[in-house]
Amino acid sequence: MKILLAGGGTAGHINPALSIANFIKSRKPECEIRFVGSKEGLETTLVPKAGYQLSTIEVYGFKRSLSLYNIKAIGHLLSSVREAGRIIDAFQPDVVIGTGGYVSGPVLYAASRRKLPTAIHEQNAFPGVTTRILSRMVDRVMISFESSRVHFKDQKKPVLVGNPIREEMLFCAKEEARAKLALPQGPLVASFAGSLGAREFNKSIVDVIARNVRDRKFCHIHATGKYGWRWVPGLLAEKGVSLEGQDAIRVSEYIYNMPDVMAAADLLVCRSGAITLGEIAVMGKPAILIPSPNVTNNHQYHNAMAFVNAGAAVLLEEKEATGDRIYTQICELLGDPAKLREMAENAHKLAIFDSTQKIYDLINELIRKKE
Repeated sequence: MKILLAGGGTAGHINPALSIANFIKSRKPECEIRFVGSKEGLETTLVPKAGYQLSTIEVYGFKRSLSLYNIKAIGHLLSSVREAGRIIDAFQPDVVIGTGGYVSGPVLYAASRRKLPTAIHEQNAFPGVTTRILSRMVDRVMISFESSRVHFKDQKKPVLVGNPIREEMLFCAKEEARAKLALPQGPLVASFAGSLGAREFNKSIVDVIARNVRDRKFCHIHATGKYGWRWVPGLLAEKGVSLEGQDAIRVSEYIYNMPDVMAAADLLVCRSGAITLGEIAVMGKPAILIPSPNVTNNHQYHNAMAFVNAGAAVLLEEKEATGDRIYTQICELLGDPAKLREMAENAHKLAIFDSTQKIYDLINELIRKKE
């Protein structure tokens, strides 16, 4: 079996592809798997590090306004389709799977022109432009939210599979995780906004930390992200907050032991990226969601609303998510254990625990149909 995976740009597109590849390799070690990505995305680091061969093509996205840039992008698109075709012809895959990002477009288009079995995985509740265009060409659209189904004209194509989640997220117990973290008594709040960090989110969380240092209402673990780490410690110091000797309040650039932290947490404060929400559902965690306003089609808002409508989360838009507002919301939820349990149960109901198995089964189905 030969499988070609196309996706890139951000970790949100690459990690699902890697989860799919790792799952297939664990079941069929003899399977040949290759990736196609862009020349400057995170895939250039993540894919080789995971042990897979990566081919790259040059591809550009389109801007929403008429511009010279879009004319150039059309030219690049035509050449990227030819590049993708050469990669496909050389590898001769049995199936081609896209996991999002602009690079999925030319690869899946070239594969569909060659009558190869194809599918695209959409991580978000509101499908992106690339997914909606490709849905007309591919054999299946793998969706992660049931609410996504209405956005596709051919209702035979969408298949609910969920988002592939790291297996270690499935096997973390709360008390064991708290013991590993050596936390003092009291509820734990964990907050994070992606590997890079978000300025407004971090500024608000700094205010939350400063107030909590005075009030000592809860334990708090916060990840600033790469860029936030450059200035958040200084801003905390300006507000008179010293983290030395603070067992209950921990601030770092990145949470490397995320399965343990999420398992131990009583409440999460975070963005609403699709993979994060998949992890929240699997872990069964109540959350205050603050969607990033700087994403295409405002898709994080739509992701968050799927959880809000299910009674699994509270939504605060960034423009209203001041430190005081977040702190008040945290204290209200922590003061209502019954509400927290209800939110946790509702989040758990949204989980799809066997996402990678569903994707694996769909891949095998597509190959069998071809044969």
